[in-house]
Amino acid sequence: MRLLFSFCFFFFMIIFTATAYDPLDPSGNITIKWDIMSWTADGYVATVTMNNFQIYRHIQNPGWTLGWTWAKKEVIWSMVGAQTTEQGDCSKFKGNVPHCCKKTPTVVDLLPGVPYNQQFSNCCKGGVIGAWGQDPSAAVSQFQVSAGLAGTTNKTVKLPKNFTLLGPGPGYTCGPAKIVPSTVFLTTDKRRKTQALMTWNVTCTYSQFLARKHPSCCVSFSSFYNDTITPCPSCACGCENKKSCVKADSKILTKKGLNTPKKDNTPLLQCTHHMCPVRVHWHVKTNYKDYWRVKIAITNFNYRMNHTLWTLAIQHPNLNNVTQVFSFDYKPVSPYGSINDTGMFYGTKFYNDLLMEAGPSGNVQSEVLLQKDQKTFTFKQGWAFPRKVYFNGDECMLPPPDSYPFLPNSAQGNFASFSLTILLLLFISIW
Repeated sequence: MRLLFSFCFFFFMIIFTATAYDPLDPSGNITIKWDIMSWTADGYVATVTMNNFQIYRHIQNPGWTLGWTWAKKEVIWSMVGAQTTEQGDCSKFKGNVPHCCKKTPTVVDLLPGVPYNQQFSNCCKGGVIGAWGQDPSAAVSQFQVSAGLAGTTNKTVKLPKNFTLLGPGPGYTCGPAKIVPSTVFLTTDKRRKTQALMTWNVTCTYSQFLARKHPSCCVSFSSFYNDTITPCPSCACGCENKKSCVKADSKILTKKGLNTPKKDNTPLLQCTHHMCPVRVHWHVKTNYKDYWRVKIAITNFNYRMNHTLWTLAIQHPNLNNVTQVFSFDYKPVSPYGSINDTGMFYGTKFYNDLLMEAGPSGNVQSEVLLQKDQKTFTFKQGWAFPRKVYFNGDECMLPPPDSYPFLPNSAQGNFASFSLTILLLLFISIW
C-alpha cells in the first residue's frame, strides 16, 4: 500500500512539473533584482528591476502586480515609478507618514503620463512588460523604494519573503530571495564603475496549469489539396461562458462601452463551438517545386480584449528553412541550440502589432514561404501542420491528429493514370 501511494505521489509530481515546464523556452523566467543604492537613517533606498527573460511570453494589460512579506517591521517611506495599492495602518507615525505600512504590500506600476517627478527609468507603462525575444529593451520594468525600520548594514537587513507576481492573472510562482554578488554599474561617460551596496534576486516561473484550467486558444487547419476544414475541437477552451456569449449579429454589439474591460478581466466571447478567446488558423496554401507556402491567421473572439505586443510561437520541422514572412516579423527560437524547428511570429510595429477585439478588425494574418528539404518534405500524415502552437506564451489546443486534412486517395491513382496516358500517346506517336 505504501509503495502504491509513493508511486501515485511521484506520478502526480511528474505531471505537475511537466505542466510547469515549457519545452520551447526551458530557461524562461522573470527575475526580480533588488539593488540597495544607499543607506538612510533607519533603512535603505533600493532600485527594484524586473527583467522578463521569457522568449515569447509578455505581461499585457492591466499589467504586473508584485507582492511580498516584510521580514521585520519595515515600512515604505516613499516610492518612485510605482505605488502600493493600499497604505495600511500608519496611525503610530507622527509627522512624516509612510507611503505604506502594510506587512504584505502590493505594488503596481504607474500609468503613462504621470508627472515627471514621479517617474523612474523603465517605469510607468501600466505594468506592461515585453517578451525578451521580441524586444529586449521593452522587457524590463523598474521602480525605486525607500524602506524604513529595515536595518542599515548588510548584516542587519533582512530579505523580504513570500514574493508573489501576477502577470496580470495567476500563473507565476516565485522562489525565495537569494543574496547575489552586488550589481556593477557603468557611469554615463563609461570611465568609472560603481556597484550596489547589496543585491538579492527573486526568480519567478510561469505555469499554464496554475494560470487557468482550460487553454486560452485553439488551432484549426485547412489545405489546398483537401476541401475539408479541420476546426478547433468543440469546447476547446471550456464552455463555461456559453450562456453569456454574444452572437456575431447581435444588437448588443452596438451598445456603448461594450469593449471596456471589467476589473476581473471576465471575457465577453463571440459564440463559437470552441468558445476560445483566440483561434489560430494554419492553411497550406500552395505547393511549388522547391518551396511551399502557408497562410497564418489569428482571430480574436473576445469583445473586451485588445492584444498588444502579441506573439505566436510555432514548432514545425520546416521552420529551419523559412525563406520569407510577408506581414509579420519573425525570429527563430532555438532552445536546444542545434534543433531549429521553432519560430516566433509577432506584429510589425505600428502596422499589426495590435490585435483588436472581436469584430471586423479582430484579425491579423500573414503568409510564410518555406524552402523544401526533399529528404523530409511530404504532405502525408499531417506533416505539413505544426506540432505545437503558443499564443502570448500559452499553448493552444490542436485538433486530434486523425482529423487533419489528408491527401485524397485518388490523387496518386489519377497521377499514375495520367502518366500512363502520356506514355501511351508517346508510344503511338513514335509508331
